[in-house]
Amino acid sequence: MSRTCQITGAKVVSGRRIHRSGRAKKKGGIGLHITKTVDRKFKPNLRDKRVWVPELNRFVRVRVSARGLKTIDKNGAYQTLKEAGLI
Repeated sequence: MSRTCQITGAKVVSGRRIHRSGRAKKKGGIGLHITKTVDRKFKPNLRDKRVWVPELNRFVRVRVSARGLKTIDKNGAYQTLKEAGLI
């Protein structure tokens, strides 16, 4: 199963982290210098959840991000899952 939210479509994206060396001037050094950039991954905050859908009178299993859970709370389980194509 891929690291993708079934509601919002959030997925892993790549980015960079800046490595710095040296000591800050305010701490008595000659200042921070950028030495290199390192690739990294930004991962979505995913959860495997069973969501109760009263209209269907059953649970539906979804892999959803924290933001997706807030969307379900706001718009209702049935409507949100139907728009995502999970029902």
